[in-house]
Amino acid sequence: MTEPIASITLPPIHNPQQEGEWLKTTLQEWLNAEFIPEIINEKIAARAAQIFVRQRLEGENDLGSLVIAIITEMQAFDFSKSFYSEFAIANAVSDLILDSLGIDNCCGA
Repeated sequence: MTEPIASITLPPIHNPQQEGEWLKTTLQEWLNAEFIPEIINEKIAARAAQIFVRQRLEGENDLGSLVIAIITEMQAFDFSKSFYSEFAIANAVSDLILDSLGIDNCCGA
């Protein structure tokens, strides 16, 4: 029988502005590198970072719940000028956070 994937709890937020700016910058760099740099990538990264920080300030520290919040709130974002969707953005945020924590995100490890 398979074991459920353990949840990942982030440490409490101490510097929301710094955390938000890091995520915005890092996500935009990832978006630009993944396909082609687009102007919309800055808006996507800014919105995702805003959602992430607000959720963290409201006390949400579970990475899975943060991903769901990003998916849910980014559904209202107009992705018509982008290659991405709310799912790709939420997954990228999760991967970037895991990388920043030194957690391997490959193959369920």
